Amino acid sequence: MLSQSSERSFRRVIVLAAMVGAALLVAPVPASGAEQRRFQKKECLDCHQEFSKKYNSLTNLHPGVKESKCEDCHLRHGIVPKLILKKDGSALCLSCHDPKTLGMDNPKVHKPVADRKCSACHDPHGSNAAHLLRAEGSESCYACHDRKNFEGRVVHAVIGKDGCKACHNAHSSGQEALLKQAKIPLCLSCHDPSKEEFKKAHGGYSVEKTDCSRCHDPHASAQKALLKRSVHDPVASASCDACHADAAGDKPFSVNEQGGALCAGCHDDAALEAGGTVVHAPFEGGMCLSCHDPHASQFPKLVLREGNGLCVDCHKEKGRAKGFPHKAVAAGKGCLACHAPHAAKNAKLLVANGADLCYGCHAKEKQAEQAKSVHPPFAGGECAGCHDPHGSDIAAFLRDRQDRVCYGCHSDKETAFAKSRVHSPVLSGECTACHGAHGAPEPKLLKKAGAALCSGCHEELMKPETGGANHPPFEGGECLTCHDPHASGFVGMTVAKQDKLCGDCHDNVAADLEKGKSRHRPVVDAECTKCHSPHKAKLAKLLLAPSPDLCTVCHKPLKAAIEAGQAHPPAARDCLRCHVPHASPEGTLLTKGGAALCGECHDLKTGAFSMAHLGIDPAAMHCTSCHEPHASKDPKLFRNEQHPPFAARSCEECHVVEKR
Repeated sequence: MLSQSSERSFRRVIVLAAMVGAALLVAPVPASGAEQRRFQKKECLDCHQEFSKKYNSLTNLHPGVKESKCEDCHLRHGIVPKLILKKDGSALCLSCHDPKTLGMDNPKVHKPVADRKCSACHDPHGSNAAHLLRAEGSESCYACHDRKNFEGRVVHAVIGKDGCKACHNAHSSGQEALLKQAKIPLCLSCHDPSKEEFKKAHGGYSVEKTDCSRCHDPHASAQKALLKRSVHDPVASASCDACHADAAGDKPFSVNEQGGALCAGCHDDAALEAGGTVVHAPFEGGMCLSCHDPHASQFPKLVLREGNGLCVDCHKEKGRAKGFPHKAVAAGKGCLACHAPHAAKNAKLLVANGADLCYGCHAKEKQAEQAKSVHPPFAGGECAGCHDPHGSDIAAFLRDRQDRVCYGCHSDKETAFAKSRVHSPVLSGECTACHGAHGAPEPKLLKKAGAALCSGCHEELMKPETGGANHPPFEGGECLTCHDPHASGFVGMTVAKQDKLCGDCHDNVAADLEKGKSRHRPVVDAECTKCHSPHKAKLAKLLLAPSPDLCTVCHKPLKAAIEAGQAHPPAARDCLRCHVPHASPEGTLLTKGGAALCGECHDLKTGAFSMAHLGIDPAAMHCTSCHEPHASKDPKLFRNEQHPPFAARSCEECHVVEKR
């Protein structure tokens, strides 16, 4: 049996052995014993498997893709799906592709290259086309350049064989249009001028020193030999000597005659003039070549420019873009829709005179000639008096803002309308809001008669008040009895100040005002509409509100007194019980003077009244000397400020009171 000390030692040994065993269990295991835990780099294609399917089967791959060196161009983005390039746009490409090799310092640089948009033509990862182009050959070019210009009945053979690159550089050049060399040597690199067929085609003339594209389209054409769309007959038939000296002469390209005289050999001036007496200046001066190419052109009739572009070479002001272009000018035949190119019977080479020309397109407008009221310029066919036939920045091709066009003839109105109150359509220059521009069914070119015209804008106002009061002129649609349709110096665009305007019909008010001792302030100030509606109202006499609400709009202290104290019943019910609205021979617009007015409600003959008023004769009384006529804090309507003896009802303190 162990002693206690021995037992304790034994226990310590056991615990120590257990700790050592546990330590051995958690200690690292050598690599040879088990696989070590470690992080491995994930490749791009482990996630971008669709990319792999798309590109790895292509013929041509970018070296970075081919060698799985994505990080030559990209930064890793982790689980965030975001494209992060090491450099922006083509700057990344140029870090490998030398700008000098691409010729970016050449005078002419392909626009995508100049704009640093390499990927417009190239796929940065891979392609089945050479040079990583997005499409094969010329198809890549057609992404920007309209293919219809390069496809036709006759196509330049070299395009069919080698495509655009046969003549053009892809990135840059020292020549126009990115040509590989100057035009003439470029053409002669394929077309041998010493060959008989070349000489025959050109009538024996040594054209090898001239620009081939003067007659031929370098890409495609509907004409044989790639001749341009419009070809001068001597060129088409190789009859160059019709205009030029003999091919074998010293100066084969000199012309047989100068200027228009040469053209007149074939083209009859009289036929071109077609009886016109107004002749186009270049035609009259024999300057045919200012408009026509003598050999060939891509545009009809051998003209030098397409459509209106030819005309605006000289008439530059007509070429400015307009906010409202005239369709006849902007589309179709353009200038030739209205003008003859050589000569005409009308001024400005117009093919028809005045409105007859306009009616060729605007036939419906002619119907306005049958209107009851016709605008004189329109009746006279002077369309261009108001409209710019070439287009305008103002609607309807007007030459200026509508009101300014009208003031061109109606100059007196511009001053007449310069007043403090202006009708909204006049202020905004919209004369045609009320008037027809060409013709109208009513006098003064008005679109409608009377109130029917006004209701176009003032529809709600023009509806009569059912069951209420309607002002007779308003009810009869006589708007112009009170209002000026254009401008006025008075509120509400009235034709006169309200005292004169209203007084013309309501002359009794003017008479009362003249002889009245007291006058209502709004009447004196000619502000009838302070109390009355000029058009309609739900109340009699066109009042804006019932009494006393109407009166307290101005008399606000009175309203406060009635609401806060003891109100005199008539004052709380109707101001007109005691007052007249316009003028009175009595003070403060009263209907009667003194106690006579109060006596209509209060019996002044009773003993009680006499006792309360010390027997004073009512005829000698001034009730308002002691009483408030409207409201007071006192039940008997005594004035708020009272003489102390009076407040104590001790009249004898001041007055001698006879005993009766």
